[in-house]
Amino acid sequence: MPASYAYLGPEGTFTEVALRTLPEAATRELIPYVSVQSALDAVRLGEAEAAFVPIENSVEGGITTTLDELVAGAPLMIYREVLLSITFALLVRPGTKLSDIKTVSAHPAAQPQVRNWLKKHLPDAHWESAASNADAARLVQEGQYDAAFAGEFAAARYGLEALETGIHDAENAQTRFVLVGRPARPAAPTGADKTSVVLWQRDDHPGGLRDLLGEFATRGINLMLLQSRPTGAGIGNYCFCIDAEGHISDRRVAEALMGLKRICLQVRYLGSYPRAGLEPGDVQPPRLGTSDDEFVAAADWVARCQDGRF
Repeated sequence: MPASYAYLGPEGTFTEVALRTLPEAATRELIPYVSVQSALDAVRLGEAEAAFVPIENSVEGGITTTLDELVAGAPLMIYREVLLSITFALLVRPGTKLSDIKTVSAHPAAQPQVRNWLKKHLPDAHWESAASNADAARLVQEGQYDAAFAGEFAAARYGLEALETGIHDAENAQTRFVLVGRPARPAAPTGADKTSVVLWQRDDHPGGLRDLLGEFATRGINLMLLQSRPTGAGIGNYCFCIDAEGHISDRRVAEALMGLKRICLQVRYLGSYPRAGLEPGDVQPPRLGTSDDEFVAAADWVARCQDGRF
């Protein structure tokens, strides 16, 4: 397997900045790809050891392109996550004034994060989506658009200047990125972990979603992401992308997954991995009755009852 990481490029994306915060990135060749799909396909095809892509932002929620790629195709697994605070700069060719800007470009996920600023300062500018924010900067360099919303750090890379900086509609906006590889044994639990799955219902019935969520709720498992995605099988057919607190080696998580496997048409396990920015001491202890010791004690009691030793 090549000692390389694929990432959403070109050079100068927020994805690249987040990737370089991983210590192991210093020992890998970092290869930019033109899209999330192509970066993940590089892993599937054995061209890269892992891919690093955005999956969620705190303004708009899940990045649908990434979620859909993880839902479909050959299985992949999440091994790490990184949180990066996001502010944008308005990058233009040197000499461009605000009044000169008629077209702006950025990744679609950036639009909800700058919508109000754009409405206030450039109400008549036409928005054009790009494969990434850095690619939008490249297109401005080539003269296709007048301005791009991207990281200020991308200006020098593309011969542009930052006309405005610190642009964001929401304070403390963050984007979550994940390191994705081929399926393998999950890393050992850290005590501050997250487990990601995709669920497909067997049939559409009243309370169907409640049944799925009940497998987590009855075991005291907190959910951090719940997003429906169309399956492509027609209007009203959805699967559910879920991030849950805990690790698959935790008894409560393992039992929840077994319960889901029994009642779902399909369950796709996307990995158990450390939660970014948290230490084990930061995590609340399991609710009463849901710790590993309590699951073991309950199983032992059932075994004794079966043996007539109660």
